[in-house]
Amino acid sequence: VQLQASGGGLVQSGGSLRLTCAASGSIFNNDVMGWYRQAPGEQRVFIATITSGGSIYLADSVKGRFTISRDNAKNTIYLQMNSLKPEDTAVYYCNLAGPRPYGSSRSYWGQGTQVTVSS
Repeated sequence: VQLQASGGGLVQSGGSLRLTCAASGSIFNNDVMGWYRQAPGEQRVFIATITSGGSIYLADSVKGRFTISRDNAKNTIYLQMNSLKPEDTAVYYCNLAGPRPYGSSRSYWGQGTQVTVSS
């Protein structure tokens, strides 16, 4: 599985960006795709995930500002980020994870895309 993330950039506080992550390879219906972010000097943290059935989980810090969507036909997810704040500045990583036979699991990461929000 390969994940290609795009859409990052520099935006002013209050602005919007849309991130895209396209997955290729063996994708299964029970794979969950999502976004995480890592600010300088901090650990990578959860932002949002979405299942193929459309179940969504969002971090409290982005609820009401970010939305996640998924196009199963294209194996692609999107993160629409509105009302951006300087504290949203981070490298955003796309993730695909899912169960595998015999109790195992798999997880893949994209290369990351930089989002910088200026005040």
